[in-house]
Amino acid sequence: MNTAKISSKYQIVIPSEARKSLGLKAGDDLIVVVRDGHLVLIPKPKSFADATKGIMKGRYPEDYLRKERESWD
Repeated sequence: MNTAKISSKYQIVIPSEARKSLGLKAGDDLIVVVRDGHLVLIPKPKSFADATKGIMKGRYPEDYLRKERESWD
């Protein structure tokens, strides 16, 4: 298990194994999220639209959205 230490300037170094696995380079942006007491670092996508495209596919039953939209009339 790799570890990281917080410096006196509150900086951390991401272990090389993690950087290589995620394809991170110097200057890349990360999104920092705290969930249930855990720190999560996520590479910032170049396009949030592309990153979330299709994320809800299969979440609704067949024809649900069509029927819902028809009920708006």
